[in-house]
Amino acid sequence: MTKPTDILIIGAGPIGLACGIEATKAGMSHVIVDKGCLVNSLYNYPKNMTFFSTSDKLEVGEVPFISHNPKPTRAEALEYFRRVASSWKLNTRLYESVSAIDKIDDLYKVTTSKGEFLAKAIVIATGFYDLPFLLNVPGEELPKVKHYYDEPHPYYDMDVIVVGAANSSVDVALETWRKGAKSVTMVIREEEINPRVKYWVRPDIDNRIKEGSIKAYFQSSISEIKERSVEIITPEGPKTLKNDFVLAMTGYQPDFSFLKKVGVEIGSDEFMTPHYDDETMETNVENVYLAGVICGGLKTNIWFIENSRVHAEMIVEDLKKKWAGVEA
Repeated sequence: MTKPTDILIIGAGPIGLACGIEATKAGMSHVIVDKGCLVNSLYNYPKNMTFFSTSDKLEVGEVPFISHNPKPTRAEALEYFRRVASSWKLNTRLYESVSAIDKIDDLYKVTTSKGEFLAKAIVIATGFYDLPFLLNVPGEELPKVKHYYDEPHPYYDMDVIVVGAANSSVDVALETWRKGAKSVTMVIREEEINPRVKYWVRPDIDNRIKEGSIKAYFQSSISEIKERSVEIITPEGPKTLKNDFVLAMTGYQPDFSFLKKVGVEIGSDEFMTPHYDDETMETNVENVYLAGVICGGLKTNIWFIENSRVHAEMIVEDLKKKWAGVEA
């Protein structure tokens, strides 16, 4: 804490790394703090996941991303972002969570699980993948309920319920069925599979449901989860389903409580959009900026690596203008 860092970045995802790179280019000091590992959200993706985007659209810091496939895999992305952090010698502090941010004169004191920092500016690039939307039903705390999906092997010869109807739910239902789950049942609040499901996957899930390989209960919801069964409510009335695992692919949300603790205003719109300046990414709190998917609030499908890398440039450019005036 003896010497303030110019920018403290919370979140070591791709956009957090991009912010560190832009700071380095501008000759600014930085620290990147994350409560998990490097690109923690990507690490928690399913092991067999393939990105929608091509590798060139995921590049940051002019480091080439070479993939052996038309679209890169999770493993290739993890390797790439390790190389990015290493190439730029980014100052990362991993497995270090932020517990408090306090204003001291013109600086911020950031308290973490391992120490304290002083910073002139803060960038919050925490994404949204850490807090799943809960079902809020009895039994959700049972070990058999999973909000993150890793791989299909553990569900071989098991009775599996998949909650949700978007891309991740459909992928999980199809993969667990193909890899030998005893039964796969989808419980879906809506009347149909989400229209935004990947166009090349939609016929597959529709046909599996139509032929009965995968059972789907539409306009239905779980009312209780038990050790060996699940109670659901359907248009035809309540049903009890034999069950070994519940894979709740219900989506994720930003940590709004952390933003509020910092003083960032949250909009009253349905997406709880945080307040920030479109041209500088600065929030209503002086020298506190947002970057990446967190800018969309609950609308997590508008910001991606491809279109939010520019946030890093906007933030550093704004700070350069501010600090040039001070130095002059």
